[in-house]
Amino acid sequence: MNAPDPLPAAMSVIAPQIAPRPVPPALIEALRERFGERCSTAAAVREQHGRDESPFDVPPPEAVVFAESNEDVADAVRLAARHEVPVIPYGAGSSLEGHLLAVQGGISIDLSRMNRVLAVHAEDLTATVQAGVTRTQLNAAIRDTGLFFPIDPGADASIGGMTATRASGTNAVRYGTMRENVLGLTVVTASGEIVRTGTRARKSSAGYDLTRLFVGSEGTLGIMTEITVRLYPHPEAISAAICSFPTLAAAVQTTIQIIQLGVPIARCELLDTNAVRAVNRHDRLSLREGPMLLMEFHGTPASVKEQAELVQEIAREHGGEDFEWATTPEERTRLWTARHHAYLAALQMKPGCRAVTTDACVPISRLADCLLATIDEADAAGLPYFVVGHVGDGNFHMGYLIDPARPEERELAEDLNRRLVARAIGLEGTCTGEHGIGLHKMGFLREEAGDGAIALMRAVKHALDPKNIMNPGKIFPW
Repeated sequence: MNAPDPLPAAMSVIAPQIAPRPVPPALIEALRERFGERCSTAAAVREQHGRDESPFDVPPPEAVVFAESNEDVADAVRLAARHEVPVIPYGAGSSLEGHLLAVQGGISIDLSRMNRVLAVHAEDLTATVQAGVTRTQLNAAIRDTGLFFPIDPGADASIGGMTATRASGTNAVRYGTMRENVLGLTVVTASGEIVRTGTRARKSSAGYDLTRLFVGSEGTLGIMTEITVRLYPHPEAISAAICSFPTLAAAVQTTIQIIQLGVPIARCELLDTNAVRAVNRHDRLSLREGPMLLMEFHGTPASVKEQAELVQEIAREHGGEDFEWATTPEERTRLWTARHHAYLAALQMKPGCRAVTTDACVPISRLADCLLATIDEADAAGLPYFVVGHVGDGNFHMGYLIDPARPEERELAEDLNRRLVARAIGLEGTCTGEHGIGLHKMGFLREEAGDGAIALMRAVKHALDPKNIMNPGKIFPW
């Protein structure tokens, strides 16, 4: 396979200008014959499936198919493959990096109606769900089992979308990401074949690890329709605490020390002053408006008490105030709901704005170096921003608020973004801890992985999708 063409520097910030592939009328007719009213070409439906939370504006898909079974997805893919037309899987539409945009035209396959919890094996701590099941729906379905599913990105994302982007969230420091919590998959390949990977067993050394290949592939290798995930027992005791700090540096240093001492903290979330101010206004809270850590401790009553006392001592060493506790389920829910609303809350601080975001992740020992230098640059630039982060695993999110009518603001935000990613990669980190590459970070992926690794990824893509119909133009241009 030939080496990839050089990737323009602008590719990391601007959606690639690739002419859409034509969708022949014969394909639309075949889809309507197979799916009836579940195939829509209505402008409103197409527009809904042509936008996510990224700052890109791209023409919508030519049609939307609402799938309700594995066979529906397979038939839609087979028809599209016959005409070499792109297919883009759609879940909840909450991605931030342009994953679901039809940059090369084609059809969107909406999996939201595939929303059944297929099996719960409480005795084995596993569940199998269709791709359209959301994380809150799964947790509601297993509430009476004493188990829960811990992966919680800010949006109520679908399990399929979370698997496609290798998502994580506030619990990742204790429970891991989707990479560690997906055991098996049902996948529709580019030829329309239905294949299954993995089992419900906790481990396997049988052949290539196809499950891990598809987890994080962003719909570019196949469409995941069923997912088997790990579940966890609800902790015997849970306590959540808020700790305010005089400076962002103090909060970050506290986090580093917590992790380096091996405290098994379940959640450790950073909010800067701007983020706290935004969630106060959005969720009608009265949190102290300064740098803050939101923490949660899981375990037995004795272990939770021991963890909290140790972390309080560490925080005080760095100027942290006494903890404010959220001990009841209602108080904890309100607190973490506010944290999950931080992105939308920040958007409301500048009406009509859009956010240019990134989610760098670095080794925990380099977190202060990366985050504090980034904040200095953002302050000097004068562009409104907010910071939230799953800092317990070295992952933080910068959101720059821009006026979409002012191109100079977009370019300034992207320049700050480039500097942040270069810094993270230079510190042996990554350009994305959980959002994925999508459109926004293709140039950054090359900086991080190098041409040899990119060529290997493209070889895998070509082998599994020789017609390049599976969500083309994402991760790297064809």
